[in-house]
Amino acid sequence: MKRTLLLFVALIGALALGAAAIARAQAPAKDTSAEAKPAEAKPSAENAPKEESSVTDHTIKLGNQTIPFKATAGTILLKNEKDEPIASIFYIAYIRSDVKDSSARPLAFIYNGGPGSSSAPLHMGAFGPKRIVTPDAEAAPPAPYHLVDNANCLLDATDIVFVDPVGTGYSKAVGTATGKQFWGIDEDVKSLAQFITTYVNRNNRWNSPKFLIGESYGTFRDAVLVDYLQNHDSMYFNGVVMISTVLDFETLAFNPGEDLSYVLYLPGYAAVAWYHKTLADRPADLNAFLAEARQFASTEYAAALAKGSALPAVERAEIVHKLARFTGLSEEYLSNANLRVSLFQFMSELQRSKGLVTGRLDARFTGPVLDRLEEFAPYDPLENAVVGAFGAAFNDYVRGELQFNRDQSYVMLNEQVDASWNWDHQVPETFAPRGEPNAEADLVDALVTNTHLQVEAENGLFDLGTPFSATEYTMDHLNLPANLRSNIHLQYYDAGHMMYLNEDALTKLKGNIAAFIANASKP
Repeated sequence: MKRTLLLFVALIGALALGAAAIARAQAPAKDTSAEAKPAEAKPSAENAPKEESSVTDHTIKLGNQTIPFKATAGTILLKNEKDEPIASIFYIAYIRSDVKDSSARPLAFIYNGGPGSSSAPLHMGAFGPKRIVTPDAEAAPPAPYHLVDNANCLLDATDIVFVDPVGTGYSKAVGTATGKQFWGIDEDVKSLAQFITTYVNRNNRWNSPKFLIGESYGTFRDAVLVDYLQNHDSMYFNGVVMISTVLDFETLAFNPGEDLSYVLYLPGYAAVAWYHKTLADRPADLNAFLAEARQFASTEYAAALAKGSALPAVERAEIVHKLARFTGLSEEYLSNANLRVSLFQFMSELQRSKGLVTGRLDARFTGPVLDRLEEFAPYDPLENAVVGAFGAAFNDYVRGELQFNRDQSYVMLNEQVDASWNWDHQVPETFAPRGEPNAEADLVDALVTNTHLQVEAENGLFDLGTPFSATEYTMDHLNLPANLRSNIHLQYYDAGHMMYLNEDALTKLKGNIAAFIANASKP
């Protein structure tokens, strides 16, 4: 439906353009011989891109502390080698204002993923001073929305800077540059690296403990960006936080003839089936059940898939039976699927009898389906459930409380960015490129370059967009020596991709990240 609408809009635009051209062609020709021809436009100080900012003072109570802080909503211009502006990056910084020595104060740069997502979800849902209240595992109703002081704001642990990459939020290409010049793995990282170094330079934060916090594709960005900043700008980081991690897209791909994704998704399927109570014999202890699922997936199931068509019938029947126990799917369906159920098939099948599609990014969410015979899930219920709420809340907040008001729309999600993304990536020297997009080499290189760098991955058990088992597999296959493997920490939540939508999980998330920042900031 969305593609049809876009084509219809494009068609209307083309027809309008054609009508205008016909009208010009049929109009009498004007005699311009005596008219002065307009001079060519020249760059001037008036029409050159300018930086903007709005600075406001606030306080927030976190625990027993009342914290004063300055909020800066503004833009920083990126420039090319000719010192010409090429992009305007929008950011919102929250800086504690009662600190005398900023070198002892951590500084965290925060962004979402996509590609094509603004930082509004992490800002308004997790770590900013204000948080939007949404129902847990249900679609948010329309406006008015309810903003509250965020008891899980990170300001008691670190100063925070929310960043919107080009094409998202208010960030855009300027001058002669185009958005596509920034829409790619390496292009994106170079632009954000320039933003970060400019911000650090202007605010004299070189000696502050520094952190990157990304979500989803933002975790892939984390790995490439921290390696680039350390090696290109000599800016070493104390830590990187990865919320809902993907470093190797092969683990999510379900490519024909490759079985890794099926193995890595099975524990996630088990968690979701447990949550929706579709298991025939549902155990009481989720974590114990997931330990069984991990063991089965990595041993019996992986071995069975590796045999392919040579798998004996008796063994095949045993695997089908065990798959049904872990996934909540029927043995007939699993047998017909040849033991291999892809993500969108699982989303469609798990609650088909109820007329429901199961969520991808947060499988606790469900939505109605019109065609119960559809093999693949037609949409992700989470995306429909919260985008409107976050968009309205952010626009109201930034224009009102932060006093950064402009006619330009704030772009929450830009599908054009994702559609135009350049997935080619120059991996660090001594590492070989891989087939699917992969940032493992960048993370390894960053850890080898800076052996004090700490990494924490936050995992939602009901996240099928970046399943926890795939993250475990990735971190276990970085080929790191033991002393560097101990720099990587994994945390788990009874929630989905945006685990902060669950308030209990958000409280745990904030506590884990605050402790991580404190530990990684110690001299």
